[in-house]
Amino acid sequence: MLSVLGSVVLFLAIVILFASFVTIQQGTIGVITVFGKYRRILTPGLNLKIPLVEQLYTRISIQNRSVELEFQAVTVDQANVYFKAMLLYSVLNQEEETIKAVAFKFVDERNLMQALVRTVEGSIRAFVATKRQSDVLILRRDIVEHVKEQIDQILENWGYHLQDLQLNDITFDEVIMRSMSQVVASNNLKAAAENEGQALLITKTKAAEAEGNAIKISAEADRQAAQLRGQGVALFREEVAKGMTVAAKEMHQANMDTSVILFTMWTEAIKHFSENSKGNVIFLDGSSDAMQKNLREMMALNKLQVDGNED
Repeated sequence: MLSVLGSVVLFLAIVILFASFVTIQQGTIGVITVFGKYRRILTPGLNLKIPLVEQLYTRISIQNRSVELEFQAVTVDQANVYFKAMLLYSVLNQEEETIKAVAFKFVDERNLMQALVRTVEGSIRAFVATKRQSDVLILRRDIVEHVKEQIDQILENWGYHLQDLQLNDITFDEVIMRSMSQVVASNNLKAAAENEGQALLITKTKAAEAEGNAIKISAEADRQAAQLRGQGVALFREEVAKGMTVAAKEMHQANMDTSVILFTMWTEAIKHFSENSKGNVIFLDGSSDAMQKNLREMMALNKLQVDGNED
């Protein structure tokens, strides 16, 4: 009888000993109650508790948690806006008062999530209700900052902190999306037309400038060429006149008729025509009357030049 009683006592002692130890996983905090009243918290690792008196009420995760949201809001100009968002939150800290708030503010996790989601949705709806639908897309960062400013204090009272709010998708009704696409397309066409017009204007302007410069260069080249040709002809005539004057003086000093010079020039000219005509036909009056007429004309021209030089 005593051995059986001793075995029972030993068994109960072993059970109580093992019940005195509790393990808390990393990333969680244990909450201990005594007869339903909060007593203390347990940190991660192996902890001791009073068997049958202290009870492990709950384990609270201090890791980051996320939840996806999908809801609708209405702008000030009565446009429906559809949001898809991701909410990232966590326990504010590991202090005892914070853990007590997390453990006892809400009945369970479902009620916490419901309150958190509705609070975020209400804050976004209140902000969007003051904006026009054309401004919502460019106010993504402003919406996030507004929500964090509005609900941070509420979440701190619950023992939580909003880490991040990401608005992953913002859409409108199909009619509005179609009209916005048309506006974007028309703006792109307008910009393309303006760019094409500017490009065409630049091309035409540059072409006109190039053509004008080419005309100027060609005119300047023609002017210089004509000037050089005129100078060449003038120099040629001057040299011819000088040569004829010198030859005439030498012929006069030698008591010879100066018409011989003109006759020689006439024959040399005919020879030059025949050698460089390249197959062209040259008609000359070969009669003696024609030759005398030509000689008289050249002599008269030469006499005018000689008289002019003497004057």
